Amino acid sequence: MARRSQSHNMLEKMRDQHAQDKVNDRMETGSFPKVRRKPRADLNRHANRSRLITSILIMLMCALLGFTYMSQINNTKSTYETLDENELVRLLNESNTQISNLEQRKTQLSNQLESLKSAADEQEQARKIAKQNEEASGLISGRLPARGRGVTVSISRGADAKVDASIMFNLIEELRNAGAEVIAVDSVRVVASTYIADADDGLICDGTSIKPPYTVKAIGNPQELSNAVDIAGGVGAQLQVKYGANVEVQSSDNIVIDEVREATQNQYAKTVE
Repeated sequence: MARRSQSHNMLEKMRDQHAQDKVNDRMETGSFPKVRRKPRADLNRHANRSRLITSILIMLMCALLGFTYMSQINNTKSTYETLDENELVRLLNESNTQISNLEQRKTQLSNQLESLKSAADEQEQARKIAKQNEEASGLISGRLPARGRGVTVSISRGADAKVDASIMFNLIEELRNAGAEVIAVDSVRVVASTYIADADDGLICDGTSIKPPYTVKAIGNPQELSNAVDIAGGVGAQLQVKYGANVEVQSSDNIVIDEVREATQNQYAKTVE
């Protein structure tokens, strides 16, 4: 019984030894030790590490810039504190000089502006005066039509005598003396050189033949012009009594004299420069 137990123990040991030898030798055909591959690098871990390093560098750069900016501000504030009295006086003098130069420049520019405004005003005034003179000259010379308050004098054919040039000339002169600014006889504009001559069947005014009934238009104060014609013993009464003509004077606020004349060229008279 004891011998059988020993044999059994011996067989167990041999079996264990054989199993151990198989583990150690691994000499079976086609069986080799397995080679383990290196694990792949973790890309996400490297990316996170790169972002972390970048963030740290950015924070350091921002801190460095902030420190530099604050240092510059502190240096600027302390610039004048480090200057001595002479340098401060020099800077003050230079500032006063610059201020004085700027004030002088401002005064010069202000004077120039006033001169330009004055010149512009003078030019505008000269333009207005020139326009007024041109209009007045155009009205007097007959080059421009006219409109305004005035009267219209109608003269019929004389029943007792022919209305002659002398009485028509007197009528024009009476209207002028009463303040008539513009006058027209029928279709002829009356100017300073206007003449009236007798003709067989009427009158000749500045070379134009006119026949009765005659119409004289005058621009001026209507009341004064009417009085000049209708005054007792005046030109209106003479036309009625001596010539037997009917004279009618009508006042109006809108007398239009659109008869014009060409400007005459003076041969001898010149304007004074």
